[in-house]
Amino acid sequence: MPYTEEEGGLLNNFAREPQMYTAEEPNPAQKRNYAVFGVLAFLLLGGVLVVAVYASSVS
Repeated sequence: MPYTEEEGGLLNNFAREPQMYTAEEPNPAQKRNYAVFGVLAFLLLGGVLVVAVYASSVS
């Protein structure tokens, strides 16, 4: 643990910093997968809303 000592003799304990790394740009296949999953999520949400509207108007 890294400690520092102040003028009055007080010790300060600092947390370990995580290792840093840079993010990489997604490749074309990953970009296509993101688009496909986005469309599927949109269709799923639309279907849930349609079922909710239908179920609320049945009774």
